[in-house]
Amino acid sequence: MSKSIAIIGGSGVYDLFEGGKNIIVKTPYGKVENISEITRKDKEVFFLPRHGPEHSVPPHLINYRANIYALHSLEVEEIYATNAVGSIIQTIQPGDFVVPDQLIDMTKNRILTFFDGETEIVFKDGTSKQGVVHLDYTEPYAPRLRKKYLSLFKDSSEKIHDKGVLVCTEGPRFETPAEIHMYQKFGGTLVGMTTVPEAILAKEVQIAYSTLCLVTNYGAGMQEEITHKEVIELFNEKTQIVKSIMQKIIEGK
Repeated sequence: MSKSIAIIGGSGVYDLFEGGKNIIVKTPYGKVENISEITRKDKEVFFLPRHGPEHSVPPHLINYRANIYALHSLEVEEIYATNAVGSIIQTIQPGDFVVPDQLIDMTKNRILTFFDGETEIVFKDGTSKQGVVHLDYTEPYAPRLRKKYLSLFKDSSEKIHDKGVLVCTEGPRFETPAEIHMYQKFGGTLVGMTTVPEAILAKEVQIAYSTLCLVTNYGAGMQEEITHKEVIELFNEKTQIVKSIMQKIIEGK
């Protein structure tokens, strides 16, 4: 069996896993019950809907540690995520895709690490880490996976940006215009609610991680108002594109 991969995202890719089997994984952080598995070309592929199968879990209440630990225990080596985000610069427009290269953590109440001083994380090669651990986050998103996402758009007419700074906020509310202005001053280009601690935890357990972001709106103060309805409507319009990209990843193209 070749390496295992996982896709983390929303309803747009559910039907790629029709006929797959449901897996329940027990972790030290709780049980994960909504992972689907299929096999393609001797490759195990897992799908994890981060908000639950009914999109019922808000971003600040997702059990990120259980989700990532479950994929770690399944020996996943690559995670391809998708995110709906807002743009906070005019050159990135609603409907565009972005493969971010950096993140800024503005969350407030999330548990950001497995390394609590006691927990031991055992890796696939038999090595482990425990105690006080400080990891390098110069590249929070795996360059190899970022290049993979970008290569899959080479024959597409869709607008794709090859880098971006994704600011992750606590949610579930949208940001204020003053907050958006502050994030712009920080150098942010996108704003979302779920890349932290997902990307951080994946790196801790040595899973390569990247995300494909669909811009669904401008940040507060850059347009008259932001509604969840418009976010969902634009995401649904682009679902076929997201599905096509994920299908290529599943098939190893």
